[in-house]
Amino acid sequence: MTALEISDLRVRRGGIEVVHGIDLTVNAGEVTALLGANGAGKSSTVLAVAGILRDTSGSITTDGTAIHGIAPNRVRRAGVATMQEGHRVFGDISVADNLTIASLLLPRGERAAAVESMLALFPEIHGFADRPAGSLSGGQQQMLALATALAARPKVLVIDEMSLGLAPLVVARLVPALRAVAERGVGVLLIEQFTRVALELATSVTVLAQGVVTLRAPAAELQDQPEKLAAAYRLTE
Repeated sequence: MTALEISDLRVRRGGIEVVHGIDLTVNAGEVTALLGANGAGKSSTVLAVAGILRDTSGSITTDGTAIHGIAPNRVRRAGVATMQEGHRVFGDISVADNLTIASLLLPRGERAAAVESMLALFPEIHGFADRPAGSLSGGQQQMLALATALAARPKVLVIDEMSLGLAPLVVARLVPALRAVAERGVGVLLIEQFTRVALELATSVTVLAQGVVTLRAPAAELQDQPEKLAAAYRLTE
């Protein structure tokens, strides 16, 4: 079942088109990796899906509901959670309060269970529930950012650079957590700088170069034929 469908998406920044009519599908219960060099248009795509960039055209739907051009809070209520690049948490309040705020989209009676579910999924932050989020390590803050994105049980999770700036041991912990998220039926769109991590997690891969799609392939195929992925990246040179 399709969780997120992007069709003929065009994104302009500063009046200049940076994404040129791309198509992309994310299936429920699967991870789709969106790869490409810096400046390829990956983050612009993410921000357009989230409703943050508004100078766009095309079609974006989730579970059959059109979300293109609507405000970010309405995108979130439609079931699309976006985890932007960096450790975006409320540093001055506790870990538990970060999760509680994220759960407010749920019915009141389901919020406490959602918070506990996220603390169980990320035991590394469970023991710090009462601490200010800003006191956590970078890796722990990234786990909290992922947990807050998931707290309201989205249909689609969009992650921009999950492993940026993190130690390999932290990334290794995030990988099974994200795999568990997909196994719950969430469709995941993953933008990731480390192709090894992306190919380990993803079912399918789409590569962007200069705002256009240069390659679509199963992740397993690219693990066996890395030269195909390298060629798609080289088109940006």
